[in-house]
Amino acid sequence: MQLRLDPRDVDAVRRMVAAGVTVVACTGRPYPGAVPWVKRLGLAGPIVCYQGAQVRTLDGDTLLDHGVHHSLAMEVIRYARERDLHVQGYRDDLLIVQRDRPEARRYAQHAGMEIHVVDDLDQAMGETTPKLVIVSTPETIERLLPDPETIERLLPDVRRRWEGKLNAATSTPDYLEFTSVESDKASALRFVSDRLGISQSEVAAVGDGRNDTSMIAWAGLGVAVEGSPGEVIAVADRTIPGPGHGGIQQLADALLK
Repeated sequence: MQLRLDPRDVDAVRRMVAAGVTVVACTGRPYPGAVPWVKRLGLAGPIVCYQGAQVRTLDGDTLLDHGVHHSLAMEVIRYARERDLHVQGYRDDLLIVQRDRPEARRYAQHAGMEIHVVDDLDQAMGETTPKLVIVSTPETIERLLPDPETIERLLPDVRRRWEGKLNAATSTPDYLEFTSVESDKASALRFVSDRLGISQSEVAAVGDGRNDTSMIAWAGLGVAVEGSPGEVIAVADRTIPGPGHGGIQQLADALLK
């Protein structure tokens, strides 16, 4: 995994930290895949990871854990299998799959993790898993839906199926992620804020994916990256340019003035 960060963004984050701002990484990445980014940014933790299902310290201690219960996880796994979609879970910070498919390798490379192939996900997952991810490509979706674009086209169906039971959102056009209905980035950020004694009105949240929507809506200042999906832009108070265009630098200037 190659860490590609805009030096301006790294400098802006470190400038905020030096000024006394508490900066918390809120990511969909599994904990092992999040730690290198957090260290590169010079953050001390805690880390919101697995789409808000867990809050961890930089040393690995778990402060919050809301996993998907086994029975619900198996419903998602069966849904994916019936459609020949790649699906993966996690146990003890290991990425576990039942079939070694190209989608798994692409995700593993992106997340900076190794693939662990198991004989049976039903037996391998344990009582809960932090999240499940269906990873696909436009070619795979083309077999399932007319006029395909991305896996996002499955969102209405899965949200209806597991309404009130699971949260479902896309983090990228190819990743459809499921977490416990108790866990999203907003609930995890609220937990961290309460723990640190920081009021909601003092929190700024920045994101660019559907999985960031709840967090951006909850924060006192919600910031969406330009080009984010419409539902993300709709709940934001302002927008900033995307990676490579100095957006975090702009935000730091606004917060520290």
